[in-house]
Amino acid sequence: MKKEKNSKKDKSEKKGKVITQDMTFMEVMEMKPEAAYTLMEMGMMCGGCPMAQFETIEDGCNAHGTDVKDVMKKINEAGEGKKNE
Repeated sequence: MKKEKNSKKDKSEKKGKVITQDMTFMEVMEMKPEAAYTLMEMGMMCGGCPMAQFETIEDGCNAHGTDVKDVMKKINEAGEGKKNE
């Protein structure tokens, strides 16, 4: 029988990864759930959008007229004790 991966290990492996603008919103929220709050604070309600599973961060920023560099900085800082201003 094939042994299933340890879910705790899977989650910890995802925690240290850097989020990039070519990832979909769904990938980002799976890797870093606290990023959803950061996006909401910026007026991007991506967690509830059906496009979240297909649209990249860059595409979403372009559609919302939001600076992708600013969004990336804030998402990558989310949950790390840094203030998102």
